[in-house]
Amino acid sequence: MAPYESDRTAGAEGLPDEADDVRAGRRKAARYVVPVAVVGVAAATIGLVPALADSGDPSLPKITAEQLIEKIAKSDVQQLSGTVKVSTDLGLPSLGGLESGMLSGVTKGSGGSSADPQSKLMELASGTHTVRVAADGPDKAKVSVLENAAEYSIIHNGNDVWAYDSKSNEVYHSTAPAAEKGQEKAPKDVPTTPKQLADEALKSVDDTTSVTVDGTAQVAGRDAYKLLIKPKQSGSTVGAITVAVDAKTGVPLKFTLVPTSGGAAVVDAGFTQVAFAKPAASTFDFTPPKGAKVTESKDSKGSKDLKGSKDSKAPESAPSRGDLGKGLDGLKTVGKGWSTIAEFDTGGQGMPSGSSSQGGNVSGFLNSLGDHVKGKFGSGTVFSTRLVNALITDDGKVYAGAVTKDALVKAANAAH
Repeated sequence: MAPYESDRTAGAEGLPDEADDVRAGRRKAARYVVPVAVVGVAAATIGLVPALADSGDPSLPKITAEQLIEKIAKSDVQQLSGTVKVSTDLGLPSLGGLESGMLSGVTKGSGGSSADPQSKLMELASGTHTVRVAADGPDKAKVSVLENAAEYSIIHNGNDVWAYDSKSNEVYHSTAPAAEKGQEKAPKDVPTTPKQLADEALKSVDDTTSVTVDGTAQVAGRDAYKLLIKPKQSGSTVGAITVAVDAKTGVPLKFTLVPTSGGAAVVDAGFTQVAFAKPAASTFDFTPPKGAKVTESKDSKGSKDLKGSKDSKAPESAPSRGDLGKGLDGLKTVGKGWSTIAEFDTGGQGMPSGSSSQGGNVSGFLNSLGDHVKGKFGSGTVFSTRLVNALITDDGKVYAGAVTKDALVKAANAAH
């Protein structure tokens, strides 16, 4: 079955003779990144504001799904600036101060700097945020997350990547080789934008996916087409993804993901204001403020005479992204397309039972957050959000994915 059969059978004028070019263009779209805002959560499939209101449906020339994907792929916008509204509603239980404490702990645990992007941006995993963005070619980008009386910024300028947390007055510095043509145009640790979110969605387009053009919209004062992506398979928690694509430039302006359970969008990220003009050169200038604590990334090549605090130092050893997979016995995936499930063995027990008073309290708290299930695998607990679910069996096996609880139980049964 062709990836865009649903579009063709509806009578739209497609490009069946250029399927290879479309797939090649899709791959190009997945590689091209405009460095702007939002955070990847879990498997980088989640990004992040209540849907931006569309002020009227503009009248635009007809276009097929294939042509619209090609438009995204061919977009070569190098310069822009604007404001992005971002929010995530995963339906997590309200943990109050505990949630904040956990995020703070993660932040301090990564090299000891609250400005480290790998951990700081996890704080965008819930709630609504305003982000200002700017880009000028492959080697200049700035992302600023505006908070109450504070600001967190990531600046990429040439070989230098700076991150500054004004609340703690801490700076994190790393170096990155200048981007080459065809490579990603932003450091991998910057948060995700409507463009990046769209790229991830396009990677999932195959014969398990329905792709159509679902009318037009106006986003941030610009006319746009709406690309609708829906799983054909059952069992996925993803109901539909809508990408508003700028009719003139081909840049995704808004990304919305709604779950099969209905209700508000799980992920909705979009521009409220955008301009495709060269930002001022000073936008990308950065000098550590006087008295700021400057932490140098252990991956940075060489050290510079940083004009910051005398406390500047190399970070403490911290687990790298690659270390996260250590200790997982036989990590693999089962299923395909939108119903893919990650399966691995923690090498230990599942949920803590805890004979001690403290252990019992931990067990009781965790159990209160999950649903108990049984099957051929024995018994286990399913922890659910509105998008990503995970089953932890009592013998330490973990099954996780953007799938329903029933799909996880079925996968666990099949593995035994």
